[in-house]
This record gives sequence, structure tokens and C-alpha cells, in this order.
Amino acid sequence: MKEWVFPALGTFIFWGFWGFIPKLTTKYINPKSAIVYEVVGGFLVAIMVLYSLNFRPEMNPKGFAMAITTGVLGFLGALCFLFAVSKGPVSLVVTLTAMYPVLSILLAVIILHEPITLKQGVGILLALGAMLLITT
Repeated sequence: MKEWVFPALGTFIFWGFWGFIPKLTTKYINPKSAIVYEVVGGFLVAIMVLYSLNFRPEMNPKGFAMAITTGVLGFLGALCFLFAVSKGPVSLVVTLTAMYPVLSILLAVIILHEPITLKQGVGILLALGAMLLITT
């Protein structure tokens, strides 16, 4: 088995629950409070990762800045997700927000000049069409 398959399956499982649990969470607390507790959960994971690195993460100014930016964007997305799922049906909110890879792919093509095949391009167009169908 390829070495990326197990982590990808882990992502599938963790993000699958990540997309579902906030609907339950926002029945008990508001989205702003929920994001605070998500940060605490993220901090616990960060402590475990720091421990596995013997508390010596790599330091590079560009990497540091990009990682911080990634964290800010991730938590802003999570906050938006919490607001959306607190107001709408989890089945539709998760489906719509799960289309984010389309933007990532387009950015990779435009900025990194990564190629996409015709079949992948058709898939992206179909995903965009699905977004329209889901939101209307």
C-alpha cells in the first residue's frame, strides 16, 4: 500500500466526524463559543506534536508565516462552518463546504502551474455544477 493512503483515510475519518459534530455542538453553545473550544482541541493536538518533536519544531521565516496563515484561514473557515451548520442542514452545509478542493485545485493550476487533465477539468466543472444545484 502507498504510504499516503493511511493518512488520507485518517483525514477522511477525522474530517467526516469534524463535519458532523458541530451540528450537535451548536445545539448547546453558540458558534463563537464553539470555535474557542475547537482552538483548545487544536492546542492539545499541537502539544502532542511538539512532544513528538522533542519540543523543537523547524524554524524558517517563510514556513512559519505560511503555517500561521494556514492556521488563521483554517480557523476562520471553521468559524464560518459553525455559523453555517448552526443555521442550516448539516447534509447540505457539509456537501457545499466540502467543495473547497475546487478552489485549492484552481489555485494550484494558476499559481503553481500544476497540470490538470481533461477528465479532471470535467470533474471540476461537474463539482461547480453540483454546488449550484445544492445552493439553489
